[in-house]
Amino acid sequence: MQARRNAPAAHRHLQEPHDIEDVPPTILFGLPAGSAAVEPSGTLAVFPGSILHLECLFARRLGNPEWTWTSNRQYLTGWAIASTERDWKYRLSIYYAKSQDSGNYVCSTPRGLANSIRVHVVDIHCPTIEQPVAPLSGKIEGARMGQSATFKCPEGYRLQGAPNITCQYNGLWSAAVPRCEPILCPELVPTNAKLQLLERNNSHGGRVVFTCMWGYRLSGPQSIQCEGEGVWTNSMPTCEEITCPLPTSPKSGHIVEHKRSTKKRNLRYKVGALVQFACQPGHQLVGESSAICTEGGSWSHPTPICKVRCPYPGDPPHGRIAPLKFWYEPGDNIQVTCSPGYVTPLEPVKRPTCRENGIWSGPPPPCRSYKDV
Repeated sequence: MQARRNAPAAHRHLQEPHDIEDVPPTILFGLPAGSAAVEPSGTLAVFPGSILHLECLFARRLGNPEWTWTSNRQYLTGWAIASTERDWKYRLSIYYAKSQDSGNYVCSTPRGLANSIRVHVVDIHCPTIEQPVAPLSGKIEGARMGQSATFKCPEGYRLQGAPNITCQYNGLWSAAVPRCEPILCPELVPTNAKLQLLERNNSHGGRVVFTCMWGYRLSGPQSIQCEGEGVWTNSMPTCEEITCPLPTSPKSGHIVEHKRSTKKRNLRYKVGALVQFACQPGHQLVGESSAICTEGGSWSHPTPICKVRCPYPGDPPHGRIAPLKFWYEPGDNIQVTCSPGYVTPLEPVKRPTCRENGIWSGPPPPCRSYKDV
């Protein structure tokens, strides 16, 4: 542990000082063992039993500085041994500091310029810190002056307070023990009544899942997650009304709007709207005669086809037509079979034929009684 004179204890990377003879030397201190704290006055408070090195920074080639002190004890002084320090650090070492080592230590250059540091050896302890309870975790060095404690929180929590606290010269910790607060994302309140929340969890790692009321679809993400320092991964989606386009009218037919059908001004239909299809006379509807607007925004069935057909003409009195069908295609013809006692006209009669316009070429021939022939 090293620090400059009248500065808080700290590790520093220092270069060799310039060869300046007309300024007081700088004093550093190091703690190979033990602990210390700098008081507001600049006095260095040292815990008993610590090993303390006081370093006077001066260019060795300009001569030897001199350490003097107010304590009645004797100390080792001399240039540092390490090759990187021996040409500019003139050291005074205090081993296993005792209360008698308290006092003022002065380093003077050959030209009489001096700087000093005051040392106060004192047995100071701060209140004992109990091992933190989850979710807070920490590493506690101890409770004597100069010792520290480090704290952290797991993922999903935010540390409230100082992550590092130190036992100070006055027996008080530099700050209170921090606490872990769960990270929460802002509560989400849908502004659209059509938007609903299937799942709601605004804690770290939680998610919100959305859906829309019947007849509406989501525009945006189906779910968002709470991450980082309480930020949602995306904004809330919106609900858009589902509509179906105007269905295609069948050729040779038309659309019959049902009373349940709800059509918008832009010729689009809401979900559940029902339309029916009809064909012109002389045509048969092939396919579904109605369709419903589904939640997918499409019609439940395609537009049917209107094909040219002749309708069943009906049996003549006392007779039957053959073949018997509901609808007849263009080119189909029919013949009549009369009941016993009845016959068709003796003169040749053309069979009725279904024409291309869906109209019979003529009515079925009548059945007449034998008596009338």
